[in-house]
Amino acid sequence: MHHETFMRLALQQAKQALANNEFPVGAVIVSDSEPVAAGRRENSQSDRANELDHAEIVALRDLLARRPDIDRQSLTVYSTMEPCLMCYSTMLLNGIRTFVYAYEDAMGGGTGLQLTHLAPLYQAMMPEVHILPHVLRQESLTLFKTFFSSPANNYWHESLLAEYTLAQP
Repeated sequence: MHHETFMRLALQQAKQALANNEFPVGAVIVSDSEPVAAGRRENSQSDRANELDHAEIVALRDLLARRPDIDRQSLTVYSTMEPCLMCYSTMLLNGIRTFVYAYEDAMGGGTGLQLTHLAPLYQAMMPEVHILPHVLRQESLTLFKTFFSSPANNYWHESLLAEYTLAQP
């Protein structure tokens, strides 16, 4: 696998989000060593701000619109930040089982969710889930530090995530 290659594509999405004054998360979905969908965080700071337009959800919507018949269990999601609980569980429920991320979400990361402690639907997924953290972590961390250091961006400022990020070497 070319994890760094695909994470660089996710980082491109994150850089575009940052250039648009959005939270710098990018995601790419890969099938058989080919990117099949991409997304970046949207509506994190506008007058339409919401917690639905996360990069992974945007990429999943892109995938489902263009390739609804794809074998989802063969997919890998690359994200510049650890998927939150919403994104992680949405991907699981849509059949995706492999996750690669760059920067840990100290405040809302979902990949540590103990699926074996949940209802049978989630318990059955546990043996199939594969998670690889910290691929190109430093590159992603740099984007988040830039975001949290800018007074123009107010999304999650003064949060545990901002404090944790700005304290990283």
